[in-house]
Amino acid sequence: MDGGGGGGGGGEVASATAGPPAPLDWKFSQVFGERTAGEEVQEVDIISAIEFDKTGDHLATGDRGGRVVLFERTDSKEHGRNHRDLERMDCSVGRHPEFRYKTEFQSHEPEFDYLKSLEIEEKINEIRWCQASNGALFLLSTNDKTIKFWKVQEKKVKKISDMNADTFKGSGNGSIASSSVSSGLKQGAANGSYPDRSNNSLSNDLSFPPGGISSLRLPVVTNYETNLVARCRRVYAHAHDYHINSISNNSDGETFISADDLRVNLWNLEISNQSFNIVDVKPSNMEDLTEVITSAEFHPTHCNTLAYSSSKGSIRLIDLRQSALCDSHSKLFEEHEAPGSRSFFTEIIASISDIKFARNGRYILSRDYMTLKLWDINMDSGPVSTFQVHEYLRPKLCDLYENDSIFDKFECCLSGDGLRVATGSYSNLFRVFGCAPGSTEATTLEASKNPMRRQVQTPSRPSRSLGSSITRVVRRGAESPGVDANGNTFDFTTKLLHLAWHPSENSIACAAANSLYMYYA
Repeated sequence: MDGGGGGGGGGEVASATAGPPAPLDWKFSQVFGERTAGEEVQEVDIISAIEFDKTGDHLATGDRGGRVVLFERTDSKEHGRNHRDLERMDCSVGRHPEFRYKTEFQSHEPEFDYLKSLEIEEKINEIRWCQASNGALFLLSTNDKTIKFWKVQEKKVKKISDMNADTFKGSGNGSIASSSVSSGLKQGAANGSYPDRSNNSLSNDLSFPPGGISSLRLPVVTNYETNLVARCRRVYAHAHDYHINSISNNSDGETFISADDLRVNLWNLEISNQSFNIVDVKPSNMEDLTEVITSAEFHPTHCNTLAYSSSKGSIRLIDLRQSALCDSHSKLFEEHEAPGSRSFFTEIIASISDIKFARNGRYILSRDYMTLKLWDINMDSGPVSTFQVHEYLRPKLCDLYENDSIFDKFECCLSGDGLRVATGSYSNLFRVFGCAPGSTEATTLEASKNPMRRQVQTPSRPSRSLGSSITRVVRRGAESPGVDANGNTFDFTTKLLHLAWHPSENSIACAAANSLYMYYA
């Protein structure tokens, strides 16, 4: 595939002359929320969103219970400087990325729409990090209807020292005669003031030690405690009639989009009571509806460009400079089906569940039910690469339709350098593919402490040409049909839907039910 052109740092795909990079050797790093054998998973604890921030030093997860949990990186702090600085100095870092729990907060609560008699569940659909400032972290989180803007900051808490009475009691200079008075004084001290007593009651109840009190200590602030406080700064509500499937920040740092089945809205972070509808695919007669919006994302560097995908397997690139309502797209990316290949399931499995821009903005990665596709935004004749995620499920599409698994929405992600892509599958497996020219990397990993135990050699299919196009389309990773990577019956109940790639290192975080697994290479 043509990896030339396209500006922007480490996101470029390697040039063909350099040869493909060697496949990565993935190792287990950490797990949070690991469940013991036979432990039942609570529905509210299942992770529903994962996102690294731009620096890679923070990771956020959202769950079906409406909670957002934040993790922070510890190994870069221990080294005194971050990994990017070390890489620039050609220092070899012997330790893999390590994260620790930072804080959590309740982002959304279950609601009820009385007008539509509809329950709105608290499940977090997406999380997006915003620009950090003044030591505070900012992020957007959304459920089906409401987006919230959160600020997470360390607050210093003042502590008052103990009072004089408690101090001299244990100092050996004397003792308080009445224990009831002592406890009363303690209670007063805890509130930062003495109980209100008259002079008479003090002289009656308190016997001073022989020789009196050597010194009188007044309460003072002795130290600070830092607590992380999450505050909801803004709530963006009542703008979507249908369920929100995507939110995406703009590179201008001021605006973001939210998308539901039929509309994409543009918001200003500072204004929560109005948004602009920029895409509307709702027909005048709903019976004419043929496709819906499934995902939307802003270009990483061009603030006027965004892409959205549809249930028909197409991706539209739109330019906000063309018109206020972007009914017409500037580019359309779709792969035309081969003649005679159409079946009952064709449209269902063609629906795109997720799209992601490469870091440099030159490529778009899309995930449909069976494949990952990599698109060059300069070439709309078809994808430059197609990766088979679980081709062995094709004979089982009828079963998958019966149990609704065929409607599962798998996410996808790209490495920061643009050389690899990843997505999830069933049996808690996820796949990593190399997308550099000539690469045959197609790794199967399991979300467990032994990620390589499902590893098998996956044969590559011969590449095929796209008509008269010079760019070759590579199809890789197809396994033998009817069995999974380990030769066992496939488990459709354990599915790995959510995963994220660290922005600057080969590190992946993925969710298996309520457990967060992290791997590095």
